[in-house]
Parts: sequence; C-alpha cells; structure tokens
Amino acid sequence: MPLDLTAGGPAVPPGGAPGDDAVLPFQLDRCDMRGRAARLDSTLATILGQHAYPRPIAGLVAEAAMLTALIGQTLKLQWRLSLQVRGDGPIRLIATDWFAPEHEGAPARMRAYAGFDAERLDEAADPFGQFGKGYFAVIINHGTGQPYQGLTPLAGGSLAASAEAYFAQSEQIATRFAVASAEATAPGEAGAWRAGGVMLQHMPPASPLRPGSGGSGEDGVMMAADVAAMGDKEEDWTRVNLLLDTVETHELLGPHVSPEELLVRLFHEETPRVWAPQPVSFGCTCSAEKVVTALRQYSARDIGHMTTEDGKVTADCQFCGAHYEFDPDTLGFDAERPAEGDGENAGGPSA
Repeated sequence: MPLDLTAGGPAVPPGGAPGDDAVLPFQLDRCDMRGRAARLDSTLATILGQHAYPRPIAGLVAEAAMLTALIGQTLKLQWRLSLQVRGDGPIRLIATDWFAPEHEGAPARMRAYAGFDAERLDEAADPFGQFGKGYFAVIINHGTGQPYQGLTPLAGGSLAASAEAYFAQSEQIATRFAVASAEATAPGEAGAWRAGGVMLQHMPPASPLRPGSGGSGEDGVMMAADVAAMGDKEEDWTRVNLLLDTVETHELLGPHVSPEELLVRLFHEETPRVWAPQPVSFGCTCSAEKVVTALRQYSARDIGHMTTEDGKVTADCQFCGAHYEFDPDTLGFDAERPAEGDGENAGGPSA
C-alpha cells in the first residue's frame, strides 16, 4: 500500500526530512536499555533503483536494509557487517552490507540485493513465506583475521523476528525490532521507497543458559523474552515492549515525525537520551581490480569457458549494476599479460 507523503503536512523532498538516511543511538536511562532509531530514504531509493524488483521483493530488501542499518551502527566495526537470508523457496537470497565510516563524521555506506526465481514467485502470497526453509546469517568482517559468522533458522514469520531470534540464540541479547517500509508517494511524483525502524536491546547478565534448556520459539529456538527472563529485568523488558507496540507505521517512516519526537512519544517515562546520529549513504566497493583478483585462481582453459562469443570476459555487480569487460588473455593465474587498464566500468555507481 503506497504511503501518502503529504499526510500530516506538506510534501517533503527525498532526504529532506529530519532524521532521513541516519541512525540515531539512544538509551533509556530508567531501565538501562539501549536502542537505535533509523530512517532510510534516498539511500534506500538508490539501493532499489539498481533493479526493477517486484513489490514483494522490494519490501523485503527494504526491511533487510533497515535491519542492517540498525544492527551495523551498534557494532564497533572496522570494516563490514553483512546480513544474508537464504531459503529454498522462490526467494533464494537477500544480501546486505554495512561498511563502517572511513573516519569520524563520514557516512556509513550500505548496499543490498535479492536473488529470486521470477517464475515461481507469487506476488499475492506472503513474501516472507516464499523463502521456504532457510537461515538468517550475520557475518562480521573486521578486514583482518577470520570473519565471524552466526546462523539461526528463519523464524517468527518476518525478517525482523528472525533477527530477534539470532540475537537471542547466538548472542543471548534480548532484542526487539519494529520496522516498516512503504513506497511513498506525493501528488504528481513517482513513488519512492522509505523505511524506518526502532531497535531495543537489553544486555543480559554474564551467566549462560543451562545447556540443552532450549527456548520458547519454534523447534526450541531462543527468543528475546527467554533472554530477558534470565536476569532481573523481565518486568522492564515487558514494559518497554508494550510501549513500542504502540508505534504506528507513519511514525516509523516519517517524514513529519522526527526520530527524536518519536522516542519522546514512545518512551518519555523511561527518560530517553540520544547521541549524535550516524549518517548513511549508498556505497559499493566493487572494482575491476577485485574482479581480476577473484579470477586469478582459474586456468586459461577455465577463463576460455567464461569468454563470450565476442572475445570478452564480463562481470556484473549485483549490488550496484556496474559492468566490467576484460581481455581473457589478462585473466587467470597463467595470464599472458597484466590486466591493468583492461577492466571497463560500463556504468553503475561504485566506490
């Protein structure tokens, strides 16, 4: 259902509303819980603008991008956070990346894409259900050493619920997400997607669950309430979740309610305190050099199988749409000559 951008006030240009394309860290002093409030506007429009996704796919990519922004800002990253949702149904994959700011004051960068079987996709059915059976993965890469990867089964009927299960099961942190996305419209203008969300976290005591005790979720998956019950904050966790339950879609998405105003409306009795927001923008790290490096493991015979009829090896970035073309003689571990200058970016943003 499209969202009317003029509802509640005059039309706001993309990226022009308070809090757009930013993540706002906050704390609830009364109950000692932390959180994030975020909105994606122009950044999300750029992510989705790389592909002509059907509406159900666009909605899932928007939700995944919002979860990535909320989670990414909580981590003291040196490089990249990735979310991957994989299933055996018509929707095979949604992948997102959050790149930490290169320096203080710089924006974090995001990208995302989806892989799906268009012939099997039912646009009238529940989008999340079309993942089938699969998993929700969080990958943290600091640029050195082995990346950390945590997996949990898809659970709870949404990406947000699956992310909550991940934090409960893998990190033993009670976490709640309220997220929304919609294709916003203004009179006489084309629709553009917006997403908004709030993340709450209760940090648990150091004691782990009893081995084999399991959780209240499907197949014994740990859920946020299970973790909150481990300590003495269960009452506080229940109370702030009831407050978050009152949030409305238009408040999450904006543009006429700022994130600060939303936090006061929801949690004024919990004494909310905010920090400086983290700006967010679209960004992709693909390059011709990275393609050459990835193909260096292949022999000339393998490269030959990849060569098109017009004598080129091509590569396309699924995230930003950049197109690269190479002379096959410059690729592989037994390349006849270096590939410097042979990669051609035929279009699409890159960073």
